[in-house]
Amino acid sequence: MNVCVLVLGLSLVLTVCVARSPYQAVLQHSRIRGRQQGPNVCAMQQIKGTDKKYFTNCKQWYHRKICGKPTVITYECCPGYERIPGEKGCPAALPLVNIYNTLGVVGASTTQMYSDRAKLREEIEGPGSFTFFAPSNEAWAALPTEILDALVSNVNIELLNALHYHMVNRRLTSEELRHGASFASMYQDFHVHIHHYSNGVVTVNCARLIKPDQHATNGIVHVVDRVITAISNNVQTLIDVDEDLETLRTAIAAAGLTAMLENEGQYTVFAPTNEAFEKIPQETLNRILGDPVALRDLLNYHILKQMQCAESIVSGNPMETLQGTVLEVGCDGDQMTLNGKAIITKKDQLGTNGVIHYINELLIPDSAKTLLELAEGSSVATATKLFVEAGLSPHLTGSEALTMLVPLNDAFKGSVTMTPNMRRLMTNHILKEQLSSKSLYHGQELETLGGLKLRVFVYRNNLCIENACIAAHDKTGRYASMFTVDKVLTPPMGTIMDVLKADDRFSLLVGAIQAAGMTELLNQQGTLTFFAPTNDAFSALPQGELNRLMRNPQELSGVLRYHLGEGILVSGGVGSHTRVKPLQGQKLELGVRNYTVYINKVPVADADLMATNGVVHGINSIIKPLPPKVDREQADGPAAPLRSAASFRGDSKSFRNDDLFQKVVQSRSSRTMNHAQ
Repeated sequence: MNVCVLVLGLSLVLTVCVARSPYQAVLQHSRIRGRQQGPNVCAMQQIKGTDKKYFTNCKQWYHRKICGKPTVITYECCPGYERIPGEKGCPAALPLVNIYNTLGVVGASTTQMYSDRAKLREEIEGPGSFTFFAPSNEAWAALPTEILDALVSNVNIELLNALHYHMVNRRLTSEELRHGASFASMYQDFHVHIHHYSNGVVTVNCARLIKPDQHATNGIVHVVDRVITAISNNVQTLIDVDEDLETLRTAIAAAGLTAMLENEGQYTVFAPTNEAFEKIPQETLNRILGDPVALRDLLNYHILKQMQCAESIVSGNPMETLQGTVLEVGCDGDQMTLNGKAIITKKDQLGTNGVIHYINELLIPDSAKTLLELAEGSSVATATKLFVEAGLSPHLTGSEALTMLVPLNDAFKGSVTMTPNMRRLMTNHILKEQLSSKSLYHGQELETLGGLKLRVFVYRNNLCIENACIAAHDKTGRYASMFTVDKVLTPPMGTIMDVLKADDRFSLLVGAIQAAGMTELLNQQGTLTFFAPTNDAFSALPQGELNRLMRNPQELSGVLRYHLGEGILVSGGVGSHTRVKPLQGQKLELGVRNYTVYINKVPVADADLMATNGVVHGINSIIKPLPPKVDREQADGPAAPLRSAASFRGDSKSFRNDDLFQKVVQSRSSRTMNHAQ
């Protein structure tokens, strides 16, 4: 029996929680934050320097900011309660009186005064069940003088009509003011339009309810922050009649979107003014206006799938457009922002099927841009300049299906000038097909405009094309795509052996490879990673031991094979505790610290020298096996002091280079003893 009661109780609690509206949830949070001040006290957040107050939600409470501006916490009686002198909190319920008298109690005395003047008092004092969206005193004061004068003239008919438009002939609590609902007003049945947002903000015709649910004997009062006006035109009609939106009107017609904006819906249109279109280079504008696909994408990028009144925005939020991508809609003080920019010049022009916000800057989505425009809108100015100087502009502005690999500015070291080699290099940063990074796979080959084949490497932590790893999300333009990469591409120009022979730093290594009979291995097709000791690494060995090693091809081969890993691993593919199996010996332990790759504690001096059969990483020390008990985390640090030969012994398959290290130790010890004698 107790279990049944418990289950029933839980179900009731769950039902209440599910049924609670966003406004009621925010109100409850405000009650919780205010309860230490006494019963029925709500915590409010007031934007500093303004009279704007909000019931607080959890996020706002901790951030202490609304629209990027700091707030102060104030404590007020929750709706329907009042203070009693000498007692804590707000213990008393407000006495129920008629709507007329309630207006005077809840901060709408100007509405009360105009109700008298318009001969509305008798109606709202008498019998009935009304909802009155009552403008606050500040709302009336904010009306332009000419509008207010027009309302109160003409034998008060206009004023009465205006007040009747604020009324619905039934009682509607905040719970019943559901998102997207509309109700016939008492002025010629023109509808008022309700939006109840997930952050708890409730609006009527985009006016925010600042004191909801003020109950009266003959209805309910919701105090709102502005005077609302009747709406009868759809969004398209509003655009049609405004000369400041003439270019937008022409573009909408050309894109075939007129019917959509005339039909039912809940749209938010960020409408570029004529001035906004004029700011765009004429060549770009003509291209977009003449391309139905790009034009439709451009316009749909200015339209949200849901209606957002300005007062519903209290922080930045990504919102999906009809084009499919998102806009960051936010606010900065009393200014509404788009993608962080205060470009909205006029807010809340309300239609029957949506709302229009005017903007003075055209928003061009990536899907309507050329490759050059994609690059110019990103942090890749150096590469963009080089592409242009290399004479590649026709490819970047045309309609070819291409993919451009664009290195970040930091990838270029020092001053960069255009040379024939640089021109070839930039040409090889453009692939011959339009790709998505999500479609790339390990081992895939991609052909460049320069005729080279580039390889794709897929790692746990990165996706790389040769040595360059993708550093940002794809940008997909009208015909082509852009991948931002972290390094300047170094296409393979020969085998590993060719790479080593072309670099004087590896002359001793080349001789060692030849002495060990490994030249063919490093010239043949394959996938190898060579941690290649430089001349400095060999010079660090005692001369006698180096000579002995060079005279023993088998032992030399074992040392070199320990430096050769299976598979191709570029520096961008190295993560925490990466392991590589060498051709001989125990696995190599790799890690990254301060942007430097370490192999068994040996730092890489020069990474990612790409070859057709692998990759070379230059190192200035010979790699030694790690002692068995050394934790892997120590692999990505400075080299440890030389240990005894026993600590370097690997398993039965590892090469026998521990004898070499033992002799090095003995040689150093004997020199020390001779010096002491």
